[in-house]
Amino acid sequence: MDSFPRSLNPNKHLREQFVSNLPGSSMLEVSALLNNVALLMLLRHTFCSQTVNDACRSLKSYLASVALDYVFLVLPTLLIFTVLAEWVYICLIGLLLLLVFFTAVKRTYSLPYMEGPNASRASISSYRVVTMFITCLCILAVDFRIYPREYAKTETYGASLMDLGVGSFVLMNAVTSRQARNIKSSMSWWKAAFKSTTPLLLLGFARLASTLSLDYQVHVGEYGVNWNFFFTLAGVSILTSILNVPAEYSGILGSVILVGYQSWLTNGLNVYLLSNERGTDVISRNKEGIFSLFVQPGLCYLGGGSKSTAISTAIACR
Repeated sequence: MDSFPRSLNPNKHLREQFVSNLPGSSMLEVSALLNNVALLMLLRHTFCSQTVNDACRSLKSYLASVALDYVFLVLPTLLIFTVLAEWVYICLIGLLLLLVFFTAVKRTYSLPYMEGPNASRASISSYRVVTMFITCLCILAVDFRIYPREYAKTETYGASLMDLGVGSFVLMNAVTSRQARNIKSSMSWWKAAFKSTTPLLLLGFARLASTLSLDYQVHVGEYGVNWNFFFTLAGVSILTSILNVPAEYSGILGSVILVGYQSWLTNGLNVYLLSNERGTDVISRNKEGIFSLFVQPGLCYLGGGSKSTAISTAIACR
């Protein structure tokens, strides 16, 4: 993949090849996978809404709620993403019919966690939980053959489930940010940036040190030689803290950034990023991760602007 010396560990080479040169699947299949998880979440709250309400009242109710989460969410998602991957569309139709059946039986479709003043917070919390769960599941499963190769990250062009990882976290952080909630911080921008990025930077350097010391496989076509996921999130946090745009205008700025970066890609940047040649400087060694910092803030602004628009629309409808 690059011109740097390769490890003498043959197992590392095999593991790198196992997650390299993958074409991905299709946007339709990725959408079907995510909709399966969304339907499982709705089924969980529709079929077992009373336990959700009572979960915080006693240890017994809490344990029962955790068990139901495992039965309705964790186990089915694990099966759909692995052994049932060939029947993902059938699973989607089956879950949809099951949801319609339970809705008809109950004669009402009310989700307790979506009612009242905390509806937005509960919905966003569910999205954050599902995003974290899917991310952990895919990261742990991708090194095993039972996990379909088309769901792993694509090499150059294409779409796959794991390609959504960083963007999902950036979007998740955007909709919960102070800018999206129109909350002004009492701290200066550099103090706020330092506070939010310190844990990410520590995790990034810890991962870098661990992969180097353990001689663990690193697919350099993903982030680069030394870059990783945590450095990207930290960089996005710093950049969005410097350019603090009001929520009502962040969507416009995000769209401009995304369109501009796509234009840059089509006018030659993609040739540089997809090239296997690397120099000895930091930027060349980590070009994939560093250049992603030019586009990820755009997604962050777009997410913050979308939440602001949604809240304004909901208030107007009331």
